[in-house]
Amino acid sequence: MGKEISQAVIRRMPRYYRYLGELLDEGVERISSNELSSRMQVTASQIRQDLNNFGGFGQQGYGYNVKYLYEEIGKILGLNEKHNIIVIGAGNLGQALANYVKFEKNGFLVKGLFDVNPKLKGVAVRGIVIRMTDELPAFLQEHDIQIAALTLPKQYAKEMADFLVDHGIRAIWNFAHTDLHLPEDVIIENVHLSESLMQLSYNISRYSREHK
Repeated sequence: MGKEISQAVIRRMPRYYRYLGELLDEGVERISSNELSSRMQVTASQIRQDLNNFGGFGQQGYGYNVKYLYEEIGKILGLNEKHNIIVIGAGNLGQALANYVKFEKNGFLVKGLFDVNPKLKGVAVRGIVIRMTDELPAFLQEHDIQIAALTLPKQYAKEMADFLVDHGIRAIWNFAHTDLHLPEDVIIENVHLSESLMQLSYNISRYSREHK
């Protein structure tokens, strides 16, 4: 059995990947942990500890090969594979997800967009035609879908999630304003945008109090 990596470390990996991608775009070939820490505003020891969970990657006196580290972190995150996604809920947020081209660059391919509103039927979003949710069973049978993104009202999220699990979906990206509790073999990432905004609000208030 492999070493158990903490979720805190996993949550930091996409940030490393993003910064390394920016370094590649700038033509940087190698970087030390101190230089990377200065860019990312984290300690060099934190970077070394995080990367050592996966075998290190750095060389004493040389630092990190940016391209190699970028590719290896991509593999750790599973970005060397393709992941087919469907989006359930074709309102503003659902259409925004379908329109986000960076997903494709990272291997996430939006294959379908579904809604219950008949006025949206047949509307194309970046070449993806919106279908009605009653077409889901046949669609899931015909396509190899790994991830379902839920961008629908919270009162419908649990029923839809159960339906998707029953039809073979094993990973759900949940934007509905409710926490989902599903079988252990189903991977859930709950994304609550309002909670992030509340944290920002708290930090604004704290800053205001401390700088009166």
